[in-house]
Amino acid sequence: MEVKLIAYTPNPEVVVASSATTSFKSKPASHTFEKYSKGEEEKIKKIIRDLIRHNHLSPIEHASFTFSLEGVSRSLTHELVRHRIASYTQQSQRYVKVNTESEDWFVIPKSYTGKKREEFIKRMRIIARWYEQDIKEGIKYEDARFLLPNATKTNIVVTMNARELLHFFNLRCCQRAQWEIREVATEMLRQVKRVAPTIFENAGPSCMKGFCPEGDLMPEECRKVGIKEIQKKFLELK
Repeated sequence: MEVKLIAYTPNPEVVVASSATTSFKSKPASHTFEKYSKGEEEKIKKIIRDLIRHNHLSPIEHASFTFSLEGVSRSLTHELVRHRIASYTQQSQRYVKVNTESEDWFVIPKSYTGKKREEFIKRMRIIARWYEQDIKEGIKYEDARFLLPNATKTNIVVTMNARELLHFFNLRCCQRAQWEIREVATEMLRQVKRVAPTIFENAGPSCMKGFCPEGDLMPEECRKVGIKEIQKKFLELK
């Protein structure tokens, strides 16, 4: 899989800080944006940290980020689109034929190892033969796709605002999240931290707040390493 941040709001933290001042200053955001664009880095950081500390998050929605997720499974995208405050454009199986002649057309779950991995690949080959044969016999892509499994690779473009991303990271960077979406979310976080470091400086799973909301469902791996180690991992993510 590949995760690529392909676009984002220019000067996202200046935009957020300028938007925030609109609610408590007589000057409009355009004036503050011009002023902050020339410097005032510490002021910008303070405003953003105050917004997050006081849970006044609406100004953070003015910064958005667009990602290209490539070679991920349909299983992942089914989970991803449950995050409703976002925009999605996914590769169509109605118009794009899946290249099942290559063994790179599907994702192999990590728990399939050794002989089980070999069996999984054999099953995918059988499905590939069915799919290719039906298309050769005149079945349309949109109907032949009914044979394809959740493991089928796909590409999807995702746009989220910064507030939704913070929520997304809370849920999907957590050890309890499914492994593929957790890897995608962690890489998304790594990349947004480079362009909006203050907004996302404390972003990550919910335990970044100092406690695990999962209670008795807290993963054994987390119990072993402890919350502080998990927090350290995400604080140091680069």
